[in-house]
Amino acid sequence: MMNKENLKIVFFGTPEFAVESLSRLVESGFNVSAVVTMPDKEAGRGHKMLQSDVKKYALQKGLKLLQPVKLKSQEFIDELRAIDADLFIVIAFRMLPEVVWSMPRLGTFNLHASLLPKYRGAAPINRAIMNGEKETGITTFFLKQEIDTGDMIEQRMTPISEEDNAGTLHDRLMTMGAEMVESTVNRIIEGNLATQPQPEGEYIGAPKIFKSDCAIEWNQPAVNIHNQVRGLSPYPAAFTTIEDNKGKLMDTKIFLTRLSDKPVEGLTPGDCTTDGKRLWVATGDNMIEILELQPAGKKRMPVASYLLGYHPAKMHKSTVTV
Repeated sequence: MMNKENLKIVFFGTPEFAVESLSRLVESGFNVSAVVTMPDKEAGRGHKMLQSDVKKYALQKGLKLLQPVKLKSQEFIDELRAIDADLFIVIAFRMLPEVVWSMPRLGTFNLHASLLPKYRGAAPINRAIMNGEKETGITTFFLKQEIDTGDMIEQRMTPISEEDNAGTLHDRLMTMGAEMVESTVNRIIEGNLATQPQPEGEYIGAPKIFKSDCAIEWNQPAVNIHNQVRGLSPYPAAFTTIEDNKGKLMDTKIFLTRLSDKPVEGLTPGDCTTDGKRLWVATGDNMIEILELQPAGKKRMPVASYLLGYHPAKMHKSTVTV
């Protein structure tokens, strides 16, 4: 009889989001026979080699670790086959070639941070908030060739509150996802599966976040800017160029905003008003209040601290990353 000890699992993942599920499997006594993660990469001026969060956890737990440069390389394929795993689990990893995902006898399933088929792609958490969604969730599904399109196993919903940003939603979905990964594996062990195809006509893309997605356009409606800031906070963060009352320009990240009923009368998009402790900016329709920001080269700070040393007059769409 199959159980958690003799079901051989290979886990594929890279960032912190994947570690929560891997940890859940290991701590619950599942047989994780190997972990596959991205190769180490150089970062910073010192060219220090950075290990993925999944690699750090695997080393800590003494798990067999594979870091292929090419997923189709014969050496990697042979290593995987030698493990003779029953099931592959993929969370926040690269797109797998068919020769890999079709290998295990029980298939390969993926955890995705959206209610599929909505928000297929690399940035489902950011995009859902940026688009003003009121709910999102997680889905486990079996892989097939087209990305994020396979038959669904389980799905769970969570509301997106007005206070949520990409960071808080990431952490909540990460915890929910770990619970659902364990649940999905248990259903596979028990043979208690009733998968269903993803519904047609509900597709929304969630492409990778590019620098251009982070630049604030102040002629947009206030709610769009507010959702953009929330959906990019704390990382990679929305940004703007602030012009002070002497014409000096400084690129600045914006982390927290609040919608305001303060009138825009006589102001053009990007114009700033302040009472010395609070800061508002005119948008395409209403004012928006800036609550937390980070000038280039400085620390993140509440706006009251910022206004002690800076005197903003106008905000412009930035063409520079900060």
